[in-house]
Amino acid sequence: MALCNLKVERSLRRVAALALLGVASSFALTGTALAFERAVVSGPAAAAQAVEFNIYLPLRNREATDAYLTELHTAGSPAYRQWLTPAQFDAQFGPEASAVSAMTRELAAHGLTVTEVHAHSLHVVGTVAAVESAFGTKLATAHFASGKQVLTASSGLKMTPNLEAAGAVVAGFSGMIRTANTAHPAHTSGPANRNSPTGGYWFDDLKQAYSYPSYKNLTGKGVTIGILMTPGFNPSDMKLYFGHEKLAVPSISTFEVEGGAPYNVNEAAETHIDIQHSGGMAPKANIILYNMPDLDDDSILAGLTDIVENNAVDVVNMSFGEPEAFYTPAYNDGVDYTGIIGIYDDFFMEGDALGITMVAASADWGALDIPPPACFSAAPPVPCGAMQVGVGIPAASPHVTAVGGTNLVTTFNPNDPTDLNSAYVSENANFDALEEDIFYGTSATGAVWGSGGGISSYFAKPSYQNLVSQQYLPASAKKWRTIPDVSVEMGGCPFGDLYYALYGVCPPDRSFDFTALGGQLLGYVGTSLASPDFVGLLALKIQSEGGRLGNENYDIYALAAAQQNGSANQVFRQDIPGNNGLYKTAPGYNLVLGNGSVIGNDFVRGPTLPAAGIPQTPTNP
Repeated sequence: MALCNLKVERSLRRVAALALLGVASSFALTGTALAFERAVVSGPAAAAQAVEFNIYLPLRNREATDAYLTELHTAGSPAYRQWLTPAQFDAQFGPEASAVSAMTRELAAHGLTVTEVHAHSLHVVGTVAAVESAFGTKLATAHFASGKQVLTASSGLKMTPNLEAAGAVVAGFSGMIRTANTAHPAHTSGPANRNSPTGGYWFDDLKQAYSYPSYKNLTGKGVTIGILMTPGFNPSDMKLYFGHEKLAVPSISTFEVEGGAPYNVNEAAETHIDIQHSGGMAPKANIILYNMPDLDDDSILAGLTDIVENNAVDVVNMSFGEPEAFYTPAYNDGVDYTGIIGIYDDFFMEGDALGITMVAASADWGALDIPPPACFSAAPPVPCGAMQVGVGIPAASPHVTAVGGTNLVTTFNPNDPTDLNSAYVSENANFDALEEDIFYGTSATGAVWGSGGGISSYFAKPSYQNLVSQQYLPASAKKWRTIPDVSVEMGGCPFGDLYYALYGVCPPDRSFDFTALGGQLLGYVGTSLASPDFVGLLALKIQSEGGRLGNENYDIYALAAAQQNGSANQVFRQDIPGNNGLYKTAPGYNLVLGNGSVIGNDFVRGPTLPAAGIPQTPTNP
């Protein structure tokens, strides 16, 4: 069999390049839709049309919840790692029965029925007329470019008195797609790091380079990884990917969220990346794909509902996100959707309370994550403005570990193509200037490719981030959550790279990874590869410690602080040059790489833990 086929058809390249990372009213995935799209209205919705939707409720007391989470994650506390069950979390922090009863009566007065009550939401059924009566708006039928039919509100919903008092949020009826994932096809010049010092890389190459624990010591056995993504996957591609490195396919099952979405080769790159990279790092772990019908808010929140209520996984990968700014009135016809950010964070808080570690890609847009609002107007100017500074959700949540990325260089023996040695040589975090805005398809100028990082405009700085030095951070970062937390190789030189367009080659030392899709081995780049790579390492750590970790950021920053104070256990490489289009790398914590790129065995248990050796050997099969 040929080593690989790196040909990517232009149509597939373009479709995938327009979809990056995402979270919000709708998340655009590879091949489905642009990352920011307004549904085209067809006309008024029929009054008698049946409607099902969710009303999301903030936690009863977020401050008390956060205080409790700190106790759960503080060694020496009586509550340390005494993880709750979903029922216990609901009883302590979910909506009170009396409040639910009052909301139910209000909705019933307008002809709406509450059919399910969850810790974070009420599931409601009724008609268009009933929704219009309850929320003081008009609904219209509309569709997205993908063909998906939706109902959209003509104005912001006005909550009933009890819903307003509770801070309730309705994520549906916005008629907007705001999101993308982090999978991008890469320009590739060689079939493998076995023929080049910068890739493409397989999971076992990365395990050697980042000193992941030896397969003889830790395999992920007994740990369950959750992948929150859409659509389904192709089993034959799993055999192709893992079989290439002579490894058995891990245990993979699917939980269909609201019916899920069938496998589609034009849309499945992200699903395959997430499964293949996390499974390669922890080959004996169980993997559950939470297969959503799409990446709109209701689907993602439904997936999170299933994850926390099933309580079946130990660590969750989320390779999607969107700028926090996309929830603000400027991007939503004057309607404020920032309450949805808080609802997402509530789910992540419950995950932490159950001991589930939530992990997200920090995004691939460097520090410049969003085109200005004018870019999404009915008749945008050309160019429509410069890309603006920001960060994305879910990575920005303090209850999520945000994973940034680098370019990796490993050993290379040009005289022996059978030499699989992938020892670490160096990394860089150099950004790539882009020809155009490949993330949203606008005419915004100044778009870059690089490790997503920066300062949240929504979340206050969590206490664990104060453990590390902030001397190289801008003053505005001292009070707000910053990302990323940690980094692993993400690669560079995506389609749309300006340097490649000018010179026909990639900039120096740009790496990429392999993914099996549609019977081919294709090159991809992005933090959506870094995130599942780190999730696989967390699975090894969970196995090593014999139980769940919860919010791993507490330990990440404690290890980084110890390293700054002279600990012999050097967990993070921090001497990595580069910048992400605005912020530069610096000693210690920075807004490009967080605490640095991880040294796997030191992170899991310390330098005495044997590390993975050369790929396809007993320590690294």
